Amino acid sequence: MLRRGAWALVALPLLTSAAPLATLELDFTKLRSTRGLLQICIAPAASQFPDCRDGHGAIKRTIPAADGMLRLSGLAPGDYAVAVIHDANGNGKLDTFMGIPREGFGFSRNPVIGFGPPRFSAAQFPLQGGSDRQEVKLRYLL
Repeated sequence: MLRRGAWALVALPLLTSAAPLATLELDFTKLRSTRGLLQICIAPAASQFPDCRDGHGAIKRTIPAADGMLRLSGLAPGDYAVAVIHDANGNGKLDTFMGIPREGFGFSRNPVIGFGPPRFSAAQFPLQGGSDRQEVKLRYLL
């Protein structure tokens, strides 16, 4: 019985030193309409941004545009970047006209947009244990 108690005292610091999981709340603003879907990519690395294609550890979610927000719990602390597409017609892709997006898009930290998506570093934010909120403003070019 004493051995079990001693083992618990040794194990306690190991359990309490584990990195706390984080919660991320994403608010999507400036939506042109509430029709369609929001295609969301939460990337922990530049190689997975902005489309979550090479995604070990990347998170893809699709929510109704009418929801306007997403809350994720249980994320490991670290650096992340978010990309979102307002798929207004629900066809599962970003529609373009001559290379210009016809549907809305946005990124965490709302970086300046040039030709193509921003770099991971421009949209990157730290997520520590606890809770964080990012506002992603959607942009429409056409």
